Amino acid sequence: MTTNKLINEKSPYLLQHAHNPVNWYPWGEDAFDKAQSENKPIFLSIGYSTCHWCHVMAHESFEDDDVATILNDHYISIKVDREERPDIDAVYMKVCQMMTGHGGWPLTIFMTADKIPFYAGTYFPKESKHGLPGLIEVLTELHKKYTSDPDHISDVTENVTEALEQIVQTKSKNRLNKKAIQETFQQLGNTFDSEFGGFGSAPKFAQPQNAFFLLTYYQFYENPLALAMVEKTLKQMAHGGIFDQVGFGFARYSTDEAWLVPHFEKMLYDNAFLLMVYTECYQVTNDPLYKTISENIVEFISREMTSKKGGFYSAIDADSEGVEGKYYVWDYDEIYEILGEDVGNLYTAVYDITPEGNFEGKNIPNKIEGFFDETAQNHHITTDELHLKLDEARKSLLEAREKRNYPHVDDKILTSWNAMMITALAKAGKTFQNGVFVERAIQASQFIEENLFVDDRLMARYRDGETKFNAYLDDYVYLIWAYIELYESTYDLNYLQKAKLLMDDMIKLFWDETNGGFYYTGSDSEKLIMRDKEIFDSDSPSGNSIAAFVLIKLSSLTGEMTYLEKCEEMYYAFHDNLSRYAAASPFFMRNLIYTEHPRQEVVIIGAETDSNRKKLLKKLQETPLHATSVLVGEHPDDFIDIAPFATQYKQIDNKTTVYICENFACDKPTTNLEEAFQKIVG
Repeated sequence: MTTNKLINEKSPYLLQHAHNPVNWYPWGEDAFDKAQSENKPIFLSIGYSTCHWCHVMAHESFEDDDVATILNDHYISIKVDREERPDIDAVYMKVCQMMTGHGGWPLTIFMTADKIPFYAGTYFPKESKHGLPGLIEVLTELHKKYTSDPDHISDVTENVTEALEQIVQTKSKNRLNKKAIQETFQQLGNTFDSEFGGFGSAPKFAQPQNAFFLLTYYQFYENPLALAMVEKTLKQMAHGGIFDQVGFGFARYSTDEAWLVPHFEKMLYDNAFLLMVYTECYQVTNDPLYKTISENIVEFISREMTSKKGGFYSAIDADSEGVEGKYYVWDYDEIYEILGEDVGNLYTAVYDITPEGNFEGKNIPNKIEGFFDETAQNHHITTDELHLKLDEARKSLLEAREKRNYPHVDDKILTSWNAMMITALAKAGKTFQNGVFVERAIQASQFIEENLFVDDRLMARYRDGETKFNAYLDDYVYLIWAYIELYESTYDLNYLQKAKLLMDDMIKLFWDETNGGFYYTGSDSEKLIMRDKEIFDSDSPSGNSIAAFVLIKLSSLTGEMTYLEKCEEMYYAFHDNLSRYAAASPFFMRNLIYTEHPRQEVVIIGAETDSNRKKLLKKLQETPLHATSVLVGEHPDDFIDIAPFATQYKQIDNKTTVYICENFACDKPTTNLEEAFQKIVG
């Protein structure tokens, strides 16, 4: 069997291409040196292992001898896993968007040996079709241009270099303010789909950062429309096909506006953020649906995306046996074969299962229409009995589905995505008082600590015993957030200490001393053609959005004002980017809500065994406290290395004592814990 230089890599995506007839190189000096010495352009292909169109292009072109011959004769070909090297992906995606007006994966870049692009695109079919140029045609024409008209190539690369230099952010003299908060709310309202929920048109992504902003906006401004937008979206998604009604977990996005037909791929980060959002919405509304969906997500992650050592896998492919969605869809008759006629009638009525199907002749179970009450009445049972029968039916269908060929799982363990899930589990465990969730979060954090630090430097990826790649900004900010959430779910001060140490390292490695904000790569990492700094949220919040959030949280918890000063600087650093369209970064605007409103600092000192302290902490954990930090210790000396300001606080009469400070003024300490709770929650 043919092999190429990818055969020794650990990335599942690169290994998928290790037997292509293309002479692939991994990203590295060997490839660039060869391109330089042979005066060949570089063909750079970026994707990931569960990407459907990456599979299509691989099968059509990279497994094809004709394409391989052209690439091997005239190019040096490099494969990059975007999930391992998001730094490379971010830079060249920017170039693709500048050149073509759009981006996506597979990302296809033609560039010189010094890494400057001269042509970019995404998916290319082998031969021209659907209005797209064929890869063979593009490869042939660009080779001719490269060899016969080097001046043209030089002009293009110069233009690209100049364009990259112009997008470097410079600090503004103006600061983002409350006006930007209102603009964000209005802009989200303008794009909200009042019929089906979500924002914009198909394809629809969950965009959890919108929900985070709107929930916070609702709590501070009490505008019912903000909550209504969140609830409409979360309920519609929970009832749609984007949520796996049989095995749980959310797919990456919906191909239609009603959330019926998913792109069946499941990503760890989507499910982590949606677990957070459903949990936060439950805190605000107490609607049991949101708790149920949260618990469903955890069940799915535990069953299908958790390693034996406690880390979380990255993704599950949309395809099985080469067919998108085959693992997840159902024939009408198949439902009856598994469930029998009586239960089958119930299930097909509620979950939109028909002989003609709702997806390419097959059926995606969904509850968009629901028909619970009508189905219960028609079959002379209560809705509670119906729910019980449907849940038993679901378990039977899951058992049958597990006998099918399971899709490919990308089992690499990424620090950032794992930290997102740790945060989500800790938040859900705290909110629902579920110790099992918290324990899973702790176990995953221990996996990161044991496997993803090298000489005290955080790393980005672990797979098959190998730890590799200096961690990126996202890895740092999400792990800091995870430590803060672990602290708030356990009140173990060790997590705050870890968060502080990591924050100080992050500032040293990533902070832009000239213009403010954080670069995506550390000062000790590989130098690319530009050092990227991102503020705009994509399908999840940007690294700088989360950085500002953890700076605020950690400053409030520890009293370290330099963290808050860094956040303040970011309001100037990103003013020009966000003043044009504030809703491009709703999570960052959520931070602005926090800093533009009074904050409350609470310090609680008392014995861990005190039952009154336990009751107070439990009530605080169950309550959404967006503008309140709670620092807890048994003795003032516990705070020496973490929050020195609190070492001056004393316990009164050996009872649990509460100090409450708000808007730079402090109340007298109290041992009346019920009174203190009422004061805290307002």
